[in-house]
Amino acid sequence: MFNFISIYKFYYEWWKNIDKTIFILIIFLFSLGLFFSLVSTSLIASDKLDTNNYFFFFKHLAYIFIGMIVLIFFSSLSKENLFKISFYFFFISLFLLFLVPVLGIEVKGSKRWLNFFFLPRFQPIELVKPFIIIFISTILCSEKSFNIYFKYLLTFIAIVPACLLLMMQPDIGQTLLIFLAWATLVFISGISLPIILTFFCFSLLSLVYVVFFITKFAYIKNRILSFFNPNDGTHNFQSDKAIDAISSGGYFGKGIGEGTLKNRVPEAHTDYIISVISEEFGVVTIVLLLTLFLFFIYTVFKKIYLEKNEKIKLVLTGTMCLIIFQALIHIGVNIRMFPTTGMTLPFLSYGGSSIVGVSILSGIILNLTKRKID
Repeated sequence: MFNFISIYKFYYEWWKNIDKTIFILIIFLFSLGLFFSLVSTSLIASDKLDTNNYFFFFKHLAYIFIGMIVLIFFSSLSKENLFKISFYFFFISLFLLFLVPVLGIEVKGSKRWLNFFFLPRFQPIELVKPFIIIFISTILCSEKSFNIYFKYLLTFIAIVPACLLLMMQPDIGQTLLIFLAWATLVFISGISLPIILTFFCFSLLSLVYVVFFITKFAYIKNRILSFFNPNDGTHNFQSDKAIDAISSGGYFGKGIGEGTLKNRVPEAHTDYIISVISEEFGVVTIVLLLTLFLFFIYTVFKKIYLEKNEKIKLVLTGTMCLIIFQALIHIGVNIRMFPTTGMTLPFLSYGGSSIVGVSILSGIILNLTKRKID
């Protein structure tokens, strides 16, 4: 009885102090993802698995249940414990990423997943991303008397193992995502613009060399070349079908279950969920979803503006940058602004790895935006 009362009091305090607006927005986005999972995967389940139409829906529901437990756990920690536990989780997740080349599952030429009993085909990078933000922010805000440029060097060294392991998989999209988040944190921490521009140009030239002159990444070269020359090759099949789906959906869509993209493009319910939604519910729905994302971003950045602690400001900015960049890349691929990258849409795409990863990010955001207790 005493334990029950203690737990009740603890979570009552948690509920009383979290930002309700941010929490409701997160729950609403997850709920929308669950709904779109239902309408975009029911036919896939019946056609491919010869089973009930709700196979993927129930899996998505289970992933969200796990995600909610993860979200509540990270949001209910004290800030000191959050930063301490994130330090350990960063190295554990990095170790799991090291295991991918050895024990990973290869799908369509890429080895990005580990097979866990409770989370089959889990991507360790989804665990690495939230904790690498906290790790970088901790280095940048360290009170030890290091030269600031030495701190920048340490943060770069911190992301190198993850980036190299991602390039081995290969997964250039996630590599760019981590690099962009790192560059954003370094930039807002006060580095001079000429230095970061020089480094950016050097990194861009290095990336061009890797993609165009190393055989392992020939498929990325082919995607980029076919992206700029749509009439050459077959690498635009998914993007072309996604554009066709968006066009055929028009302003108000074909209606629930009437879309065809989910049956013609592999993994449409993950990498092309925006196109699936647009085909069945119309461009108007996409605009409303983008407005919802923008309101979520605005709400968190308003909290960042009022925050006095530099480390918390950096962590919140980094977590939001991961969500913003990932959403922009996903939408850009769907409307053919970028080559195909295999990037999910935070909160909305189907997939256990993506849901758990964004739940950790959401838990960190809720934790660091809680009402201060005097």
